[in-house]
Amino acid sequence: MSETEAMIHEDALPGHEAALEPKPDWEPRYRGSGRLEGKVALITGADSGIGRAVAALYAREGADVAILYLCEHDDAEKTAQIIRSEGREALTIAGDVGDKAFCDSAVAKIIEKFGRIDVLVNNAGEQHPDKDITDITEAQLRRTFQTNIFGMFFLTQAVRPHLKKGAAIVNCTSVTMYQGSKELLDYSSTKGAITAFTRSLSENLVGEGIRVNAVAPGPIWTPLNPMGGASPEKLEHFGENTPMGRPGQPNEVAPAFLFLACEDASYMSGQVLHPNGGTIVNG
Repeated sequence: MSETEAMIHEDALPGHEAALEPKPDWEPRYRGSGRLEGKVALITGADSGIGRAVAALYAREGADVAILYLCEHDDAEKTAQIIRSEGREALTIAGDVGDKAFCDSAVAKIIEKFGRIDVLVNNAGEQHPDKDITDITEAQLRRTFQTNIFGMFFLTQAVRPHLKKGAAIVNCTSVTMYQGSKELLDYSSTKGAITAFTRSLSENLVGEGIRVNAVAPGPIWTPLNPMGGASPEKLEHFGENTPMGRPGQPNEVAPAFLFLACEDASYMSGQVLHPNGGTIVNG
């Protein structure tokens, strides 16, 4: 196993949703209304968690979906089945978004199958909690940035030639970008970079009719947290520090990704939505 592969799998990442109890709620809560009819969406990290919920909702709203994921083949196939059950087409592609060559080849496969890409959702991410900054290894620091922000650059570069007027990019940042996180120093730093990337890319593309926005979830019940090294004690009280007193579910976050991807948000770019349980961040 290479150093990169070892780093990816630290703390059992990325984690099987199939092994998570209780199971996250990914099911769309309402009937579709064709808001993404005829569109093709590329969603990273769509095998589980927020990515799966977004894929399910996009499919219900009429989109065909390309699922990019690292290595959880069973979870990815489950997401593909969900998309197909909505009457849409699915394409699963396994690989590391932190690898530029993979991003280029994945986009080529999507164009070959669907002929277009209308929505890019940069959702894939990883985290490795550490109580002391001196515990963060150079390999971990590089790996976290490679997945969380380099991957967004690489995919956006690969997709850019195929995006036409009316296309949308939605990035996943985090409440930790606004609040900070004492045990997620490298992760929260990448999320700050993602927010800056979102605002800057919006300025870069808005004149071309391409909107770029982001979603900053609070504590959401997905494989990222229990598989990302969180202690049993922390998981027992996960999300209790929000004003709502509980963690959110993936299907409570997915509608924000839908809103920013469709024409409902036609006058929004460079913005961040905050499904975080009521935490005020003024961002």
